Amino acid sequence: MDEVDYAPTGPKVLQLLALLLMRAGQVVDADTIIRELWAQDPPRSVRKTMQTYVYHLRQCIERNGLAAGDVVVTKPPGYVFKVDREQIDVFTFQRLCKQGRDLLATDPAAAANTLRAALALWAGPPMANVPCGPVLSAYAVDLEEQYNAARYLRIQAEIEAGQHRALIPELRSLVAENPHDEGLHGQLMKALGLSGRRLEALEMYRDLRTKLNEELGLEPCADLQKLQRELLSVGTSTS
Repeated sequence: MDEVDYAPTGPKVLQLLALLLMRAGQVVDADTIIRELWAQDPPRSVRKTMQTYVYHLRQCIERNGLAAGDVVVTKPPGYVFKVDREQIDVFTFQRLCKQGRDLLATDPAAAANTLRAALALWAGPPMANVPCGPVLSAYAVDLEEQYNAARYLRIQAEIEAGQHRALIPELRSLVAENPHDEGLHGQLMKALGLSGRRLEALEMYRDLRTKLNEELGLEPCADLQKLQRELLSVGTSTS
């Protein structure tokens, strides 16, 4: 018989599940749950309504063959979702990112492989199918930042592992999607410089400097200015 997935279908129950999972193993207090589910407009009998959603979530868990009382545990001042964190992709992602950072100084190729494995866990924007109140919305933004940081670190590792030429098409696309991201511009400039294409790298710096000046009245960041000086110095490595 095919396995049936009894995932919550009600938006509030799904929202509650996401909130508890994001803090798996930790107490999520009732006030935080109420703020997430109803923001500034809670119903009159808000705590009773919240308890009803907890009951429905436990029913979903039981339909999946688990003992709901052992998974969603009442623990004042709220509830704890007890689950092995390795079963939740976001915690595996964070663990792999830490491993990648730790490997970068000694083995950039291994760091790149580890960070690629972390990024492969992503299937799309965080919380894409979950209604988000203020708590989950902030969490989704934080996850996006973690993803961008992991991608930046993976590219850095691949550059240090000597894969700079292969990165150029991807970096061009990322720069086009993020025209004010100086970090990505710097990585593309570095990849071009290491590939013997210093002129293109310097033209990119010039174009970015013009854009920042005209649109924001800013100069490129110190790291980009340093990279430009290195590219202008014949024989100076950009590694």
